[in-house]
Amino acid sequence: MNIASEMNFEDVQRVKLEVLRREHRDLDNAIHALQDRGTSDPFTLKRLKKQKLALKDRIALLEDQLTPDIIA
Repeated sequence: MNIASEMNFEDVQRVKLEVLRREHRDLDNAIHALQDRGTSDPFTLKRLKKQKLALKDRIALLEDQLTPDIIA
């Protein structure tokens, strides 16, 4: 048996969320490194920023799924 089969749905989603956050942080660091170097290709920067935004959307979706709706 693998560890994923022993975890419930919410635990798996939390692990996915952490992985996406780490990828988002890594992309942010890569973008800053390219900008600081000053020799970056504008198309590469644009592509990385687009990937970062897509990750942000996926993170927000997972966070919404994990946060219970509270009716006040």
